[in-house]
Amino acid sequence: MSDAFNTPVSVDPRLLEVLVCPVTRGRLSYDRERNELVSAGAKLAFPIRDGVPIMLVEDARPLD
Repeated sequence: MSDAFNTPVSVDPRLLEVLVCPVTRGRLSYDRERNELVSAGAKLAFPIRDGVPIMLVEDARPLD
């Protein structure tokens, strides 16, 4: 079986222009190593699963 669904997918730059943090409504940056969208203002990292950003606060990882 292929691991295609487990391989991190890069995020389309156009998507980053449209998506905002659901908490602060601020910009997000893409962390390629962790495959997350990071909100510096909210100190949260939102996961990307199977190429889909999960923008739920309850699924976000708090940043230190």
